[in-house]
Amino acid sequence: MNDLTVNVEGKELTITNPDKLLWPAARISKKQYIAYLSAVAPYLLSYAKDRMLMIWRYPEGIEGKRLEERSIHGHAHNWVPRIVYQEKERILLNNAATLVWVANMAALELHVPFDTYQRKDFPTELVLDLDPPDEHSFVMASEVALRIKAVLDSLTLTSVPKTSGATGLQIYVPIVPKYPFEDTRLVNRFVAEFIQQQLPGLVTLDRVVRRRGGKLYLDYMQLWRGRTMPAPYSVRARKEATVSTPLLWEEIERGIRPVDFTMQSVVARLQTLGDLFSPITTDKARNINSLDEIIRFVKARR
Repeated sequence: MNDLTVNVEGKELTITNPDKLLWPAARISKKQYIAYLSAVAPYLLSYAKDRMLMIWRYPEGIEGKRLEERSIHGHAHNWVPRIVYQEKERILLNNAATLVWVANMAALELHVPFDTYQRKDFPTELVLDLDPPDEHSFVMASEVALRIKAVLDSLTLTSVPKTSGATGLQIYVPIVPKYPFEDTRLVNRFVAEFIQQQLPGLVTLDRVVRRRGGKLYLDYMQLWRGRTMPAPYSVRARKEATVSTPLLWEEIERGIRPVDFTMQSVVARLQTLGDLFSPITTDKARNINSLDEIIRFVKARR
């Protein structure tokens, strides 16, 4: 396979094995993956910027071994943004050239934390993760998500859903990044426990898989230091090349499936609908929520 030289933002990069199939069933090559990332870069980067990147690398494609990396290994161009954290050089996914650079290393999943390095330990959103028992139970996630939206609406909290890109849904609530993780988890837990009480036959808060009994796991605990979520518009290492895709609440009401949102369809979707994650990123100032009253209420109940 001949290498390919590309110029991204004035940076010259060599793409090795550009025709290698990274998603064999979907017939998607590294070159096609990089083309996709280049198309969605403005939207993906607007959220990932200044967050310490964690990547899942699949050098032989998704059917091969997965390598999880949280710091720079080996050579990195001097223009790759980074910070030193706990004596490790951590990548900041701040520009399209860095995005292409990690993609060339077969970083097929891009995960980011809930805080930026400038405001470490102060998350930028509340995030609830809805994990149904299997890939055939997405309707459960949709039902629970709509119940959560009703609760968030009653608290006058703006919320944006997105698919995980795998089997579930995630709900983001843009907040003022002034609350430590301990306080945001209190609010997350308050909402999750209320939903579990309302839907005891459908929802569990038990992290132990074997004890869930076929129920949807409503994960309020993922929102914590050092933990991550797939970045919006990140592709997942699944055979269909599904993408973690922001949604309209109306789409969840109508009924969707995770496989509706793939690398092949998301670029056209962006051209039609625009960036549905903008309430969390570029339009956050108009949608930001204060948690002051809710935190006081929750703490008073403890």
